[in-house]
Amino acid sequence: MKFAISYGTPSFGADPDRMIAYAQHAERCGFEALYMPEHVVLYRGAKLGEMEFPPDLPYVDPLDALAFVAASTSRILLGTGVALIPYQHPVVLAKRLATIDVLSKGRMRLFTIGLGSLPGEAAALGIDYPSRGRRADEAIDVLRLLWSGDDKGVSHRGEFFAFDDLVSYPHPVGDTMPIHVAGSSRAAARRAGARGDGFFPGGMLSPDERVAQLALARSSAAAAGRDPDALEYTRWAGITMSPARAEALAAEGVTRVVVSATSDDPAEQQDQMSAFAERFSLGQAS
Repeated sequence: MKFAISYGTPSFGADPDRMIAYAQHAERCGFEALYMPEHVVLYRGAKLGEMEFPPDLPYVDPLDALAFVAASTSRILLGTGVALIPYQHPVVLAKRLATIDVLSKGRMRLFTIGLGSLPGEAAALGIDYPSRGRRADEAIDVLRLLWSGDDKGVSHRGEFFAFDDLVSYPHPVGDTMPIHVAGSSRAAARRAGARGDGFFPGGMLSPDERVAQLALARSSAAAAGRDPDALEYTRWAGITMSPARAEALAAEGVTRVVVSATSDDPAEQQDQMSAFAERFSLGQAS
């Protein structure tokens, strides 16, 4: 099992020194990857279930932040948890992702997408909220098409995007980039199997629903002519997780766990990371 860490909640703030220290310590501890969350805008009354978002939370742009972190690290992989792909134009996004991947020497490897759950956020960006699933599917296809193209260009005609003979360089390292799909719905599981390289379901699911969604992701991969065994399965967990809990998750098919420091104090955050790294023998913690 692989172990990654998220730059927690936006309450950690946008202080550049604090962000770099967090990422560098995570790298020293041996974490595989650093994830950054996304919201483009918030507003009063924005809620996810019963949780209301304080509108002044400082959500940084995850790709800009990951590029910033990449310049001060050398090994840790870069991930989004999650990027709201319906709110990005895939032609621009293809260039941004490939640029980060090339400049980080192939570390933009855990690009994870979601649909977004705040109707007001979609409305602010001129996106029809009910259609964002179809828009996400098409955006994934466009990203892969642009990264696979040569100097003759590629063309696309879809519901949301259309272009002729476009050439987009640089390509990601190896001319491709894994795309993981997040979400707590069966539609997300189907999307992960049909189009994704990994499935990253949300935290508020029953055990039976988790089993059903993983099976659906795998069967959707097989139906699309893809290898179900190649599909990575990522889950959230607490930073105080025990080895026994990790073993239980591995038995469920989990291949990667993402945790986050819970303290708002930078020194305590580093202590939490170090303790986790020691508990799971990730590397030399500092």
